[in-house]
Amino acid sequence: MYSLDVNFLKDRPAYHKKPENKGGIALKFPTGDLTLLYAGVAVGVGLPALLGVGLWFLQGKIVELEGTIAQLEQEGQRLDTEIGNINKIKAETSAIKGETQALVTVFDQIRPWSAMLQDLRDRIPATVQIETIKQIPPIAATPGQPSNNPAGGLEISGLARSFNDVNDFLLILQQSQFLKSTESRILTAALVDAPLSPGVGQSSNGVIIKPPQVVKYTIQSSMNDVPASELIRELEKKGTVGLVARIRSMQQTGVISK
Repeated sequence: MYSLDVNFLKDRPAYHKKPENKGGIALKFPTGDLTLLYAGVAVGVGLPALLGVGLWFLQGKIVELEGTIAQLEQEGQRLDTEIGNINKIKAETSAIKGETQALVTVFDQIRPWSAMLQDLRDRIPATVQIETIKQIPPIAATPGQPSNNPAGGLEISGLARSFNDVNDFLLILQQSQFLKSTESRILTAALVDAPLSPGVGQSSNGVIIKPPQVVKYTIQSSMNDVPASELIRELEKKGTVGLVARIRSMQQTGVISK
């Protein structure tokens, strides 16, 4: 007879064992929507690439800026040198202008004696004689301080027929363009015997003739400090042609204002 050998253990769930993965860790991929996974992978790969590109771009800009800075520093040094040269030229120009202006100022204060003497000859009355004309140095208003009028003044001495003649002579001098009217005054005026030539005061019979009396005067006045360039017409009237020509030439060049 035949006997049945049935193994029911194989049909039990506990009997079925999971196969061992001898090849390593089993990978289990997610299923469903993979958008987030792709996005994460893209971010993980793209971010370092963007950082690398940005770093490369910044390094290029830094090199470019360093080159620009070097050029600007070189240009700044060149400009500093040019500015120094310009300042030196300006200083030299200012010094030359100062010297020129000082020379022009002195030249513009010239009072030709020929013009002044001619002016006195034109103004002196017939009853007044001039014996001496003396230039006096400028007098400072305050001791130790420079004078306000560096041209100085004149002292005129002589004889006049009367005191009225001396006063008239003073009034005429006050109208002169070469003298200051406010600083013209009579210093001294006194009656003296008129000077006679030797032998004139004694007659043939030995009688001494007393000479008439006249007024011996001294008038003092300050020279006008008006620039000569403002007295061109008066200088031309007195025949000072050379000085007038030089003043007009400097006016044309702009050294002296018209």
